[in-house]
Amino acid sequence: MIEISHLTRKFEHFTAVDDLSFTVAEGEVLGFLGPNGAGKSTTMKIITGFLAPSSGTVRVDGHDITENPMAVKALIGYLPEGAPSYPDMTVLEFLDFIAEIRGFSGQEKSRRIEQVINDVALGSVCEQSIDTLSKGFKRRVGLAQAILHDPKVLILDEPTDGLDPNQKHQVRQLIRNLAKDKIVIVSTHILEEVSAVCTRAIIIANGRIVADGSPQELEARAPTAAGLTEAPSAPGRLEAFFRSITEQGAL
Repeated sequence: MIEISHLTRKFEHFTAVDDLSFTVAEGEVLGFLGPNGAGKSTTMKIITGFLAPSSGTVRVDGHDITENPMAVKALIGYLPEGAPSYPDMTVLEFLDFIAEIRGFSGQEKSRRIEQVINDVALGSVCEQSIDTLSKGFKRRVGLAQAILHDPKVLILDEPTDGLDPNQKHQVRQLIRNLAKDKIVIVSTHILEEVSAVCTRAIIIANGRIVADGSPQELEARAPTAAGLTEAPSAPGRLEAFFRSITEQGAL
């Protein structure tokens, strides 16, 4: 379980995360939503140990991120925005490097690399250097390194950014399968993705939680648009609700 209690992060006179408290349980796929500057990326960087909180606590599987950061990082697979990697390495070299960093060697290392290559469909580009790949393939390399060590917690920032519709479907199915015995947090601006894969959604604005519920519950709270003759699609309802609580002056 991830337990976040009264989490705050300040940058000089700006408060990016303002007294956040929530928990995420095993088996949940949490959509973590908000407009640009809402505090999403800052929160994820604190959970993963890239930033220290100004106050409050984050516990992952009972480990406090401030007191025992290495134990927490060992439990987490993280796909940050931009999918940073070593562009001069081939895909295979990069995944081999990540596997060794995670402590694998020999047959177990080879097995895990082969598994993620199959899971994320990287077989056709294994020998290419990462800087020659398309944006979508680079994203898939980032996803492969995040799941290579079979983490208990997956934190994915825009996991389908740059993917074509078929690739998006494949990655969403992979997330559903992984979520059976993991905690998955997905930050995305693609609200269709939330409806497709998430069991729960939290929306934040100005560093605070403004909504928390299943996608269906949030869709049901969407305002009715004037002039509509039929109900909008589920992603359309979620988008309408998102705008209604995050647009300037809506809070």
